[in-house]
Amino acid sequence: MTKIVNHWIGGRTVDGASGTYGPVTNPATGEVTTQVAFASVEEVDAAVAAAQQAYLTWGQSSLAQRTSILFRFRALLDAHRDELARLITAEHGKVHSDALGEVARGLEIVDLACGITVQLKGELSTQVASRVDVAAIRQPLGVVAGITPFNFPAMVPMWMFPIAIACGNTFVLKPSEKDPSASVRLAGLLAEAGLPDGVFNVVHGDRTAVDRLLEHPDVKAVSFVGSTPIARYIHTTAAANGKRVQALGGAKNHMLVLPDADLDAAADAAVSAAYGSAGERCMAVSAVVAVGGIGDTLVEKIRERAEKIVIGPGDDPSSEMGPLITKAHRDKVASYVTGAAAEGAEVVLDGTGFTVEGREDGHWIGISLLDKVPTSAKAYQDEIFGPVLCVLRARTYEEGVALINASPFGNGTAIFTRDGGAARRFQLEVEAGMVGVNVPIPVPVGYHSFGGWKDSLFGDHHVYGNDGTHFYTRGKVVTTRWPDPSETPAGVDLGFPRNH
Repeated sequence: MTKIVNHWIGGRTVDGASGTYGPVTNPATGEVTTQVAFASVEEVDAAVAAAQQAYLTWGQSSLAQRTSILFRFRALLDAHRDELARLITAEHGKVHSDALGEVARGLEIVDLACGITVQLKGELSTQVASRVDVAAIRQPLGVVAGITPFNFPAMVPMWMFPIAIACGNTFVLKPSEKDPSASVRLAGLLAEAGLPDGVFNVVHGDRTAVDRLLEHPDVKAVSFVGSTPIARYIHTTAAANGKRVQALGGAKNHMLVLPDADLDAAADAAVSAAYGSAGERCMAVSAVVAVGGIGDTLVEKIRERAEKIVIGPGDDPSSEMGPLITKAHRDKVASYVTGAAAEGAEVVLDGTGFTVEGREDGHWIGISLLDKVPTSAKAYQDEIFGPVLCVLRARTYEEGVALINASPFGNGTAIFTRDGGAARRFQLEVEAGMVGVNVPIPVPVGYHSFGGWKDSLFGDHHVYGNDGTHFYTRGKVVTTRWPDPSETPAGVDLGFPRNH
């Protein structure tokens, strides 16, 4: 029988009342394995109402109560990480080891949330004027929402809700309808940890659910990760409805390789960062810029390594790369390769004809490597989100940095070099939010914030780290004066208050 994934509202599973369901496929076979309920406006309203009711008590709960629940949740998450990874592999297609890595990265943010007491400490200035003290505190917003993508169905929600909940907010998650099971399992683990009903809710669906969250007057803030066009829409619509917004968009992450770099290490890094998770990562390296005369040698080293990658079902321990999420996405990715030569690129490896015997209906695509790609080519300009690596050539460091900075995206970037001076220049001159020096995927640890520049971020806050805490709280300043009982009242004074 086909599995049904329903909503999670008010601490329990809620059947879809709209009667509308969407298909979830196993990417390795193309088989529809699950039907996911699509929420109506009324169902979204019910989730927000549950969150709003829960906020009345959760927003007033002690930090000790919140963190003790999160500690229990962390222990359950650790115990069930293999189960979660299997759910991710079954619906996303990524290999099991990669899915385990995703859960581990989410655990880092839960760790941060467990220590939220340090980040929520306020400030106090005493005696700013005669017997006057000033305190700055941070308080939760209320009901907040997260809208998350298919490529990390466990990790990206955990970038958001642990911090939001630890700060005293309640949460409504709208995960991707392509791989919804992990989010519902996370809800179950939170309930098992003792999280009160309504603090965390999950609604599935399409634009109907998204738009209602963006418009709902009781939703105070929206977090989003996805493509740039949708991020721009989320930011514009939510802000127009008076909400705080952090909307992380797409990427075209460049890796600059200087002539003095260890080319074997650079090739290893390029292959790992470009083809891991079949390129379905917002931090994937999709453009390598070879500086000087190293291009031919570097491309050959990348080709040698890429050809050895084992592609197969994610639940096969021998597989290093799995299929893409849907057939439509697979076909779109393939179109960039089939059209590359006509746009002036040299096709070194063409993976568009790849398939797996006995699983021909799976969403398979092999490794593709494009060399001497002009900046005018669609394969360079667009975020492909698949296992396609473009190699560009630059004569100098300055030309390479200018090429990177001309991109409308600014999510992550990396430089490979042995020259500390060049690396220091790069980290200061490149226009991107996250920079790696001999590190191809510079995803920050949990206690630093994740986010890009330019068309890779809409809003003022990155996710998790200090930015996450500030996004999910608002500041309040309290000025206090306790007069001395022996003091003579000063009387009425219509002048502007002065500190003295």
